[in-house]
Amino acid sequence: MRRNYTLLAPQMSPIHFRLIEPALRAHGYNIEVLDSNDNRDAIDVGLQYVNNDACYPSLIVVGQIMSALQSGKYDLNRVAVMISQTGGGCRATNYIGFIRRALQKAGMGHIPVISISTSGIEKNPGLEYTPSLLKSALEALIYGDIFMRVLYRVRPYELVPGSADALYEKWNAICAKDVVKGRLSKFKKNCRDIVKEFDELPVVEGLKKPRVGVVGEILVKFLPTANNHLVELLEQEGAEAVCPDLLDFFLYCCYDCNFKSEFLGKSKKEARYNNLAIRLIEWFRKPARKALAASKRFTAPSHIKDLAEKAAPIVSVGNMTGEGWFLTAEMLELIEEGAPNIVCTQPFACLPNHIVGKGVIKELRLRHPESNIVAVDYDPGASEVNQLNRIKLMLSTAQKRLNASKEPAKQ
Repeated sequence: MRRNYTLLAPQMSPIHFRLIEPALRAHGYNIEVLDSNDNRDAIDVGLQYVNNDACYPSLIVVGQIMSALQSGKYDLNRVAVMISQTGGGCRATNYIGFIRRALQKAGMGHIPVISISTSGIEKNPGLEYTPSLLKSALEALIYGDIFMRVLYRVRPYELVPGSADALYEKWNAICAKDVVKGRLSKFKKNCRDIVKEFDELPVVEGLKKPRVGVVGEILVKFLPTANNHLVELLEQEGAEAVCPDLLDFFLYCCYDCNFKSEFLGKSKKEARYNNLAIRLIEWFRKPARKALAASKRFTAPSHIKDLAEKAAPIVSVGNMTGEGWFLTAEMLELIEEGAPNIVCTQPFACLPNHIVGKGVIKELRLRHPESNIVAVDYDPGASEVNQLNRIKLMLSTAQKRLNASKEPAKQ
C-alpha cells in the first residue's frame, strides 16, 4: 500500500517536521505533514468531531486531519492517517480512537489509521522500523533541536533584521537533502558548521533581554497554532524564548522503563533495551552536544539521568503520566541555565500537567526565589486577551529584575 498511498501526519513542531518529512519520504513512505491545515480552521473542524471535554491537543490533531480529508485534495481511496502514540495514562493515548470515530462519523471509516508506537499498541505490517529509517529520523530530530536552540538564541539580538531566519533557511535546505542520504560524516560536519555559523552571526553587542523558557504539554509547547504563536509573541515583547529539546521527551519515555521495571513489575529485559536506546540516541547526539558545549553563545542539553535527579526531590520519578516528572525537570534546568522566567503551557483541565506544572510552582519559588513562572491554559474557548495579560505581567517582572541586575550596587 505504501507505493500508492499518501500518509497524512498532523503538524506538531514545524522546525522538526520540516526535516522528518523528507527523512521518511527517502525510505519509501509518501508522507505529507499537514502544514496548510495547521490553523484556526482546524480547531473549528475538530470541535465538530471531538467532544469539547476532550483535551485541546486532540481537538487540533483531529481537526487537522478531517480538514485535510474534506478539502478535496486527496483520493480518499488512496490515503491513510499516521499518528504517534506514547501509550501512557493520558487522553492523548485515545488519539487513535478519536480519529477513527471522526472518520466513521464523516463516512470515511475505510481510511486506515496507522499508529507509530514503540510500545507496540497496534501492529502495522506495512510500516517497518528499519535501522536506516530510524537513523534518518533521529538525525532529523537532532537537527531540529539544534535549529531551535541556535535560532531562538540569536534571532532577538541579530544586527541585520532577518539574518537569523535566512541562515536557518539555508541550513534547513542543506539538512533536508542530507537526511535523505543519512551519511554520518556529513551529519557530524553539519552539526559543527551550523553551530559555528550561528555563533558568528553579527548581533547587537551588549544587548540583554529577559530569557523566557517555554515548557508544557508536548503539542501545545511546540505547535504555534496551539500556543497562539508564543515564541513570536515573546520576541515581539522584547524577550528571548528558550525551548528545551524535543528529543528529550523520547529519552524521558525510555528512562521511565527503569522505574517500571523496579517497582511496577515490568521486565528487566525491557528496561535494558530502553537504556540501550538512550545510549544509542546520546551517541548520535554527541556531535551536536560537543559543538554546542564548545560554542560561546549556546549551551548543550542535559543528560536525561541528570534531569531525573533534578526533579526527584520535588516529584517522584514514578510520576509518568503526560509529561510527568520531565516537565518539572525542564523548569529546573531552565532556572539553573539562566532562564528563570517560564511560561508553562498546558491544555485546559489537563490533570497531569496541572500537577507537575502548575502544582510545583510554589515549591520551585521556595527553592529558587529568582524563578518567575506563569501557567497559561490553552483551549478553543480560552481568552487570548487573558493569556496575553498573564504573559505580559510575567515579562514585566522579568524586565524589572533584569534592569535591577544592571544597576550598580549601592556603596
